[in-house]
Amino acid sequence: MTAKILLVDDHPMLRKGVAQLISLEDNLEVSAEASSGEEAIALAIKNPVDLILLDLNMKGLSGIDTLSALKRAEVKSKIVIFSVSDNEADVLQALKFNADGYLLKDSEPEELITKINIALKGEFVISEPLTQILVRSLRSNPQKNSLLESLTQRELENLKLIANGKSNKDIANKLGITEATVKVHVKNLLKKLGLKSRVEAALWAIENKISH
Repeated sequence: MTAKILLVDDHPMLRKGVAQLISLEDNLEVSAEASSGEEAIALAIKNPVDLILLDLNMKGLSGIDTLSALKRAEVKSKIVIFSVSDNEADVLQALKFNADGYLLKDSEPEELITKINIALKGEFVISEPLTQILVRSLRSNPQKNSLLESLTQRELENLKLIANGKSNKDIANKLGITEATVKVHVKNLLKKLGLKSRVEAALWAIENKISH
């Protein structure tokens, strides 16, 4: 049985290269491609796939925001982050939002295919260089503010800019996203923090020293 894969990345050349690699496998098929998080969400809901290979850093909705939205929509696909970033914060945030794996884009082709097949079986996958991040995280187990932990990185960026008096238009220009996307982020972060307005959000951010 051939497993269907959705490739999500805003770089066409990378999508093409990965699609060609996957096409060489008899049991794998790239059934759809998306160049943005918004497009990925619509495709994943309309045409379910077995696995979503999701870029982390995209214009508009980031990979983490897209991951969070897919989970909220109860998409059943396995979702594996596929990124150039080996930053500890990025890896841990992906895990916090229940990604099914985190693979680096500089992985060897054979390793990528092997990891995809393992993920399809329901096992968590991670590139070898990142395993020490998991070890450190398990050992340290830091106590963090649960409300802050509930925010995606993009929502946190919006919150900081709100605290600094920026309008939706200012935030959109600063982050390179649309005002409509900003409104979605603001609505989500207010709900997560249990606040009713931008003013409350700004005061909350300043009180908790996260306005810079």
